Amino acid sequence: MSQTSDETPTARLAALGLELPKAAAPVATYVPVARTGSLLVVSGQLPLSGGTLKATGKLGEDVAAELGRECAELCFLNILAQVQAELGDLARVKRIVRLGGFIACTPDFTQHATVMNGASDLAVAVFGDAGRHARSTIGVPSLPLDAPVEVEALIEIA
Repeated sequence: MSQTSDETPTARLAALGLELPKAAAPVATYVPVARTGSLLVVSGQLPLSGGTLKATGKLGEDVAAELGRECAELCFLNILAQVQAELGDLARVKRIVRLGGFIACTPDFTQHATVMNGASDLAVAVFGDAGRHARSTIGVPSLPLDAPVEVEALIEIA
């Protein structure tokens, strides 16, 4: 996606046909975003849309890799919703520093990176070079609410 300096992250989302969901409330004893200096740590976000998971189950069993990729993209949208709720303006994001992905999967599933690219590709589409980030992607036996994907973020802000 070609970008000019006057495009905002919100405008880029709109151009992609995406809008931010309402920021989800935490379901336990934690905060959705912790701010320290110029960094935001965004707690793991699930692929929730309108309070409902896009999918449930495990990659390699109940969930196809492409659906998992869509879930990771939705997780990143939920990260952005948390950032918007915290800052009031996505234009304050200087850089996506790191994304951490958790993929609920069978022991023989090996397409973790393909699934996590849903979040990574959207980060770059919304923030350009500032969306390029370090990343870890880990296969796990289960996630909260039987979600197939969860994504957390470390973000530098202005």
